[in-house]
Amino acid sequence: MPLDPDHSPSPPPQPPHRDWFFPPAPPFLPSSSRSLGPRAPFPSTSRSYKPYSPADRRPLPAPRSRSRSPHPSPEQQSPQPPSAPRLRGWDPRYAGVRRGDAQAPAAAAAPPAAPPAVPDRKSPPASALTLRWSGMLSAAAILLCFASLLHRNFSLHDQVHHLRGQLGAATAKLQSCIVVMDSSLDMSSAFSDQSNDEFVPSRSLKNFSLLLSLSALYAPIIILKYIDLLSRLRRSRGSEDVAFNKRLAYRVDIFLSLHPYAKPLVLLVGTMLLIGLGGLALYGVTDDSLSDCLWLSWTFVADAGNHANAVGLGPKLVSVSISIGGMLVFAMMLGLVTDSISEKFDSLRKGRSEVIEQSHTLILGWSDKLGSLLNQICIANESLGGGTIVVMAERDKEEMEADIAKMEFDLKGTAVICRSGSPLILADLKKVSVSKARAIVVLAEEGNADQSDARALRIVLSLTGVKEGLRGHIVVELSDLDNEVLVKLVGGDLVETVVAHDVIGRLMIQCARQPGLAQIWEDILGFENCEFYIKRWPQLVGMQFEDVLISFPDAVPCGIKMASYGGKIILNPDDCYVLQEGDEVIVIAEDDDTYTPAPLPKVRRGYPPKDFVGPKSPERILFCGWRRDMEDMIMVLDAFLAPGSELWMFNDVPEIDRERKLIEGGLDFSRLENITLVHREGNAVIRRHLESLPLESFDSILILADESVEDSAIQADSRSLATLLLIRDIQAKRLPYKEAIGSDGFRRSLSEGSWMGEMQQASDKSVIISEILDPRTKNLLYMSKISDYVLSNELVSMALAMVAEDRQINYVLEELFAEQGNELQIRQSDLYLREDEELSFFEVMLRARQRKEVVIGYRLEDAERAIINPPDKASRRRWSPKDVFVAIAEKE
Repeated sequence: MPLDPDHSPSPPPQPPHRDWFFPPAPPFLPSSSRSLGPRAPFPSTSRSYKPYSPADRRPLPAPRSRSRSPHPSPEQQSPQPPSAPRLRGWDPRYAGVRRGDAQAPAAAAAPPAAPPAVPDRKSPPASALTLRWSGMLSAAAILLCFASLLHRNFSLHDQVHHLRGQLGAATAKLQSCIVVMDSSLDMSSAFSDQSNDEFVPSRSLKNFSLLLSLSALYAPIIILKYIDLLSRLRRSRGSEDVAFNKRLAYRVDIFLSLHPYAKPLVLLVGTMLLIGLGGLALYGVTDDSLSDCLWLSWTFVADAGNHANAVGLGPKLVSVSISIGGMLVFAMMLGLVTDSISEKFDSLRKGRSEVIEQSHTLILGWSDKLGSLLNQICIANESLGGGTIVVMAERDKEEMEADIAKMEFDLKGTAVICRSGSPLILADLKKVSVSKARAIVVLAEEGNADQSDARALRIVLSLTGVKEGLRGHIVVELSDLDNEVLVKLVGGDLVETVVAHDVIGRLMIQCARQPGLAQIWEDILGFENCEFYIKRWPQLVGMQFEDVLISFPDAVPCGIKMASYGGKIILNPDDCYVLQEGDEVIVIAEDDDTYTPAPLPKVRRGYPPKDFVGPKSPERILFCGWRRDMEDMIMVLDAFLAPGSELWMFNDVPEIDRERKLIEGGLDFSRLENITLVHREGNAVIRRHLESLPLESFDSILILADESVEDSAIQADSRSLATLLLIRDIQAKRLPYKEAIGSDGFRRSLSEGSWMGEMQQASDKSVIISEILDPRTKNLLYMSKISDYVLSNELVSMALAMVAEDRQINYVLEELFAEQGNELQIRQSDLYLREDEELSFFEVMLRARQRKEVVIGYRLEDAERAIINPPDKASRRRWSPKDVFVAIAEKE
């Protein structure tokens, strides 16, 4: 193919992608042409503005073809006659040829074959080209600014020289006119020269300050762009390095997150830089001093409206820039202040602030017992003028405060503080001053008993891990008696446990055997009436316990804490026991500051009319419902009842599952000596199921809060109340009317002809004890008087409050609820006195001592509630045979 430069037809359309390569010697030139002289470098690598025509190209050999296009050109497709190669000299226009034109010569007659596809080289990514262009534009902008500054500097120098020439000419004219003032003119000229000499370096310094401010402003941007460009190029080559901007952003994020004062510090540094750079820029464009320019820069930052007085283009641009920066600084400062104030109020609202208290009562957790617990502690703190209770639970602070406000009880000067947090986190425990609390109460979690006790165990572990130590003791509410040993093992001497289920189960059995005992326990456990106190009285040392009984006109002694036996507590000791040094007296009194010993009164001793209690007879008891601690209740009942007694168990648990659960709980059927188990399956809220039972033949009926619904107090109480009403109605319909109405004419006149009256009459035949979880259900049963109720949650809260106030009371309660030892009993009056006999309460106490019993109160025939710790113990009165006394006696 001829390569004639003169023969250049119209250029064909260019392909969309063109790639150029520069071989050391064009392959289409003959060898003779390549050997004419020494090889010279290509003068230029730029493309020719005229593309080569197809007629000027010679096809290259096919194996060396590197064309990108899979289709041959029209000239290659049309056959051409062979022609002799033409020798031409080297031309710089042919220095660069397209890869698509590197084709091998072929025979004219033969049709050209399609060139094989060759893999293309990777072109640089578009992002790299964009970054290069942005870098070039930034560098060009900086160079343009620098050039403008230099031009302005040179123009200023020209003006200075021009002014010098004018000043010299004026001086020469002045010297010619006034010869006398030659010396003055010389001095003026010298001063002018000195002023001009000082002006030049001052202007140079101003230019340098302007250049320094611009360089300090743009240099970090250029450096970051350059580093980011290098990192992008490395990643384009296959490197796995993280981009510099991401690493820088990560470091800044870490710095701002780890240091609490990082944001204000960054804002301060940014403000100082803005003032400094702005002052340098103003110093470069104005004639003021550097200190004045720095002060002016600060005024622009502080007040954006001060730049309105700027004169000249340069000062206006600089002042506007500083004002814009000042507005940004002010916006950031306002955002930081707003965020800090919002965070502070949010922490106060959500209960995240620290409690600065000491000798306070700390309650960890939230349950239905919290209301009664708070009420009892507030009553206990009333004599001290109030106190502080801190409640921490995993709930929102506002919700806790709203729920406490709905409880509607008098705080009596006690402050209740709520905090949101987890008792398992040491930081949250320190937030409520756990080390300075005088008592810590851990409430059981609602739900599964094992999970609740496991959580209580973890809380005890967290409390024992407090580095500062604990000033007070820990009161832990447990749900299962089997977990008590493990909690005491972990907590050691700091822990006092109250097993709620075990306490309520034993209390229900006691109340079933002795109607009216539930009300007495409410009076003793709560702080509203009389409760247990332990105190040392040195003036009683050397006295026998029988004399100590009548030494307190405002209290009833019931036990001794023996110092010689390591503080062992003994209830109802022997009369011959003599108080030793360090012994403490356990009394039942209204408050710890309402009683004190008095001189021994003169009390006549007598003898009780009876010295024995009638033998126990077999009983028939019914359990409605199923509890977790059913095996424990069966064992306690077997110890209390007479041989030949029957225990009927009525619930919806299959009989096979019952035996399996009882055996897994540790019950040995072969060890039951006094009772026989009778199983019946059914639903306690379905009437036809209850009618299949001989309800009129039971001495006591215990309606238990069923295990399936005990998590919901409302649902459990509704079920217990429905069962109670059904049982009483069935009993009233089955009992003969003459037996049901009894002999009380006054009561018959009130209740005859009404369904409530029939139920009240049926209640005289058998005792029904209902386990009530919600205190609001108490009013319904109290007004109907058809059942002797047991408030389980309220009684447990009372016990927790008493142990929190004085941990020694827990030993008293443990003995009163234990299977062995002493218990509260209701005694008939004929055991201590004869009919129509007048005795004082002190005399009744001394007669009871002959039976080794401690009488703590009484209930009169026409009274609804018992009187514990009577006020006037020395006054005599006539007692009725139907009066009963409350005593602490050994279990029969």
